[in-house]
Amino acid sequence: MSKLIVFTAPSGAGKTTIVRHLLKKYHQLAFSVSATTRLPRPNEKEGKDYYFLSPEKFRQLIQDKAFVEWEEVYENQYYGTLRSEIERLWKKNLHILFDIDVKGALSIKHAYPEESLVIFVKPPSEEVLLDRLRGRHTETPENLRKRFKKAAEELLYETRFDKVLINDQLDQTLKEAEQMVEAFLMT
Repeated sequence: MSKLIVFTAPSGAGKTTIVRHLLKKYHQLAFSVSATTRLPRPNEKEGKDYYFLSPEKFRQLIQDKAFVEWEEVYENQYYGTLRSEIERLWKKNLHILFDIDVKGALSIKHAYPEESLVIFVKPPSEEVLLDRLRGRHTETPENLRKRFKKAAEELLYETRFDKVLINDQLDQTLKEAEQMVEAFLMT
């Protein structure tokens, strides 16, 4: 039976770095490409990083019940996991690795309670998180304020997940993530 491994965290906590590491290390894992209405960042590719959709197309897919989970994270900025994406990867007998927001992670856990492991990646402090977000140089000051406000709210969700992984020292964090994944895949 294929399994779902969900990494969730506030923006800037490091979940994408962890997910990329695990994808390189474990060939039985495949990345679930999320759909979004936000604009691509430099070096992001359609179908690899995200499925980039217009808000109208995204709303139509919501009406068609094409999503396992979706959220309007910011006004007119949607993110979601298409059912077809999970089905596509399960047909290949792969375990699926997710990099999604906390509400989406709760929805996956609710939809697939037996098949999923949800890991909350936590920064060592809010100050470190803000420094990481600033260090990206991908956000306007207004977007940075929005992301940090949302991140502070998302940190309150930590107790609702299966595991908490504090991302302080990256090498140690990656080892702990590997141990969590290996233990789950063995069950």
